[in-house]
Amino acid sequence: MNWDQVEGKWKEMTGSLRAKWADLTDDDIAEINGNREALEGKIQAKYGKTKEQAKEEVESFTKQL
Repeated sequence: MNWDQVEGKWKEMTGSLRAKWADLTDDDIAEINGNREALEGKIQAKYGKTKEQAKEEVESFTKQL
């Protein structure tokens, strides 16, 4: 699945997002609202990842869908 598909199905994807990144709150997910860069930023902040690590995690996540 590519990111455009994830963005289009954002509300349906929240369960998968929570399964992968349990520290993301409802407010975080609402704030991200399908924006890939915002998701990467939240992952960096919540999990102490580098920008590159966060990008790789999101890329891996979308490939698994």
